[in-house]
Amino acid sequence: MGAAFFYHLTRSPIEATLPMLLSKSLQAGWRVVVRGSSAARMEWIDAKLWLGSDEGFLPHGLSGGPFDAEQPILLTTTEDNPNGAVCLMAIDGAGVSAAECSNAERVCVVFDGNDAKALNRAREQWKELTEAGVSAQYWSEETGHWEKKAEK
Repeated sequence: MGAAFFYHLTRSPIEATLPMLLSKSLQAGWRVVVRGSSAARMEWIDAKLWLGSDEGFLPHGLSGGPFDAEQPILLTTTEDNPNGAVCLMAIDGAGVSAAECSNAERVCVVFDGNDAKALNRAREQWKELTEAGVSAQYWSEETGHWEKKAEK
């Protein structure tokens, strides 16, 4: 069974943190699905990922294309997993189930700690997943670097 890692953003925006997490996932040999809650937001993430450095290029695509199954990183708003990802990154309050956690190597819930709605949604997800028996870790960048603050 995989684990759920909650990343509480307080200093860095999603467009800075997500590439770091994606890069580490690819280095681990994982395919990734990034799940958001709106198509417009996923298009924005897609544009931000294309603006990265050549050295840190993250091969990715938006779902709905003819090559979804071949994408190392697939950006989507659905629960599908056409690229066979073993890592799921949920942003903007996108849902994650306990079953997905058990089938994945890693699930990352990335949320903006400066947004009360996002913070409350992450708390709900923590409670839902841990009550379902999912192992979870809570990471915060509040001090300027990532620290594990809780584990259940």
